Amino acid sequence: MSTQASTKAFKEAQTLIPGGVNSPVRAFKSVGGIPIFIKEGEGAYLTDVDGNKYVDFVQSWGPLIFGHRDASIEKAVIEAVKHGLSFGAPTLAETELAKLVVSCFDSIDKVRFVSSGTEAVMSAIRLARGFTGRDDIVKFTGCYHGHSDALLVEAGSGAVTFGNPSSPGVPADFTKHTLLADYNDIESVKKCFEDSKNIACVIIEPIAGNMGFIPAQKRFLEELRALCDIHGTLLIFDEVMSGFRASLNGAESITGVKPDMLTLGKVIGGGMPVGAFGARNEIMAMLSPEGPVYQAGTLSGNPVAMAAGFAALTKLKEDTELFSTLESRAMKLVEGMKKAAQAYGVEIQINAIGSMFGFFFNENEVLNFADAQTCDAELFAKFHAYMLEKGFYFACSLYETGFISTAVTDAMVDETIKATASFFKEQSNG
Repeated sequence: MSTQASTKAFKEAQTLIPGGVNSPVRAFKSVGGIPIFIKEGEGAYLTDVDGNKYVDFVQSWGPLIFGHRDASIEKAVIEAVKHGLSFGAPTLAETELAKLVVSCFDSIDKVRFVSSGTEAVMSAIRLARGFTGRDDIVKFTGCYHGHSDALLVEAGSGAVTFGNPSSPGVPADFTKHTLLADYNDIESVKKCFEDSKNIACVIIEPIAGNMGFIPAQKRFLEELRALCDIHGTLLIFDEVMSGFRASLNGAESITGVKPDMLTLGKVIGGGMPVGAFGARNEIMAMLSPEGPVYQAGTLSGNPVAMAAGFAALTKLKEDTELFSTLESRAMKLVEGMKKAAQAYGVEIQINAIGSMFGFFFNENEVLNFADAQTCDAELFAKFHAYMLEKGFYFACSLYETGFISTAVTDAMVDETIKATASFFKEQSNG
């Protein structure tokens, strides 16, 4: 496989863009080698600037549930562009997409669109603080909620600690109201409530996708909901990644646990930049211009993004069998990988929900970020390089999630499993 053109492109990009990329994980630092520069996508495939073709299990990190260049989404975007790229004024498209989104979640009555998942979470937390009149928030180690200052924190040596900034440029004063708990560990959350009587909200990825793919345990979420109710604290489900990926009706439909607030992104933009946050009427009434909590954005509700999102969600709602089909295909992939790994003595943990899947090279079940950090990162890097060479594009970090699109066929899954078996065989032979 030639990567000459990608190598040249990366060198030039490094002279103009920090690290040569506009989002750090794309730099391939955790897997080695140079990032592949993409020329185009079509269906389940990516083609790079060297002409190499790959089955894509990243799908732009989640948004492209129908694969690249879906005809109906592409048509909707082109039609929207004909009327203008942006107006900075209300459009009917915003209301139509809002109707679709709200109709899918029992927990929300209203939604506001923004331009990214980071912006959605940042705004939701501000609204939660404004609604409760409290300052502190609880997040979970390993859950990523965007790069806003209050959420860029890491855990200390104890099970729970007040957050310390995990990035230069974030003053400690900005994160002093952020408490950290361990995913799937309710005792660590209880400790947070013992440490602070001023907690506005608890934010969690109910289906975590940024420490690898780790769904929260149903019992844990039930206990989390009960704790929030006892303390008058809002529970926020961050489903920027899992929303319309794990199911049509969100994690609440899978677990039976309803959040007070919800953040969304990715799929609801059909591949265009978008984010959203929603809640029941009582909470959303606090948001400007109805209430005093301010939030605004020049490109919020962008008509092109709204058109793409409306086309995507309409297709999802029309196909009642879609999620079961995608989950079946995702499970076929990871179960095939597990069988191949075990045949050659490689320990692997797998999971899949809806169109999302994940795997860890670990002998023990992975329930949180600490568990994920014990996985074999070196083996994953070798796996990533091997699969790329064979024409399969996986996420370039073991702390990311894989995605199945409707364009991925059973035959493609079979070929992927066959390639993984060859990799495990090669590893067993030294």
